[in-house]
Amino acid sequence: MAREDMIMMSKKELQRLHVIEKVVEGCIRQTEAAGILSLSDRHIRRIVRRIQQEGHQGIVHKSRGKPSNHRVAETFRETVIRLYRTQYPDFGPTLASEKLRERDGIAVNDETLRLWLIHSGDWKKARKKRKHHAWRERKSHYGQMLQMDGSHHDWFERRAPTCVLMSYIDDATGRAFARFYGYEGTLPALDSLKRYIKRHGLPLSIYLDKHSTYRSIGKPTIENELNDTKPLSQFERALTELGIQVIHANSPQAKGRIERLFRTFQDRLVKEMRLRDISSLEEGNAFLKTYLPVYNRRFSVQPQQPPDLHRMLPQGTDTTMIFCIRTERSLRNDRTIAHHKKLYQIEENLRARTVTVSELLDGSLVITHNGKRLAYHELAQRPVHKKTGAGERSAETRKSLRPCSCGPSLEEIQDCLLEPEEGRGSGVATTDIGHFYFGNDRTFLFWLYN
Repeated sequence: MAREDMIMMSKKELQRLHVIEKVVEGCIRQTEAAGILSLSDRHIRRIVRRIQQEGHQGIVHKSRGKPSNHRVAETFRETVIRLYRTQYPDFGPTLASEKLRERDGIAVNDETLRLWLIHSGDWKKARKKRKHHAWRERKSHYGQMLQMDGSHHDWFERRAPTCVLMSYIDDATGRAFARFYGYEGTLPALDSLKRYIKRHGLPLSIYLDKHSTYRSIGKPTIENELNDTKPLSQFERALTELGIQVIHANSPQAKGRIERLFRTFQDRLVKEMRLRDISSLEEGNAFLKTYLPVYNRRFSVQPQQPPDLHRMLPQGTDTTMIFCIRTERSLRNDRTIAHHKKLYQIEENLRARTVTVSELLDGSLVITHNGKRLAYHELAQRPVHKKTGAGERSAETRKSLRPCSCGPSLEEIQDCLLEPEEGRGSGVATTDIGHFYFGNDRTFLFWLYN
């Protein structure tokens, strides 16, 4: 009985009721009440008339407690939830709403779907506490600065080996470029940069972390100290030759734009490839060619200022010799060099101490000296110089050794000494403490007196 006498009102309705009662009592005029409640005079008269007829219940909205005229049918709601559970069980409401529209032809608002999933227990509303970091304004121009990094993740959900997604994002617009590689290293970084430059041009600067691929961990050489320079990694060296400024971030939060891009890709991209049953690096890279333009059209923004600061490569630039791993190797007297536990024979008559070995992106090697390419071939094994046995020594060699009064015999000495070279003598030197038996290849045997 007490419940039937209760009237449920909102705070806004209670405020209106208080002002309308003053109007009914004649304390204020209807025009004044309209100004107080920000309503029209006509609506104030309508409310006064309802309160006079129905009492305080007249202030309550007539739709209170009734189902909406735009309410979705319960069968439709059950169909959507069933599809979500069977096809998109770990999708977020926003992505699930997009896929329902694209694949199943069902249009449902993402917030409506979120409420349905929370009510059915398929989604939990949770907020993560995030540490505050100072906000940095975007760059003004497209191509002014790129953020770059690699993300290690199970991108193919065990349908293929774990790999790395090398990604670039423009700081001014948020436009993304990415490609899958088997590992994060110098060659993948150089290859991805070369592909980006071929499509978009040279950016002014690149913002990246302090991974050993992007920043040298070696100690400065004497040449670096004399020139007041720092040792460069292969990637830094390539950027310097291209005229691109390198900026190293001191923390992952400093390059938050690329980190957020990876978080988005690890959610959306992984599920897109799952729906298409993509299960290899080649298929993944082919899919990125169609996925990234759609992603950029939706999520990128316009730069604050219109000029595009990307630069074209200068004519005549040999990018093959820039995007490579370049090392110095010592040239031996027999014109051979060692590289990665292999021997290479230089075919030209070259007088130099060192040569430059460049490992190209296609896996081939180029050997140069002062910018000139050298012809070479790989040696299957190290050349072995044939040595003459002890029994085959010449008579001159045997005569060059004089026997001594004590110690081993001449035959024993000859067995210990190596084959002497032509034109050099050998012999025995007698001292107070013993004998030195010299071979003409600068080896000797010392026999101590008893």
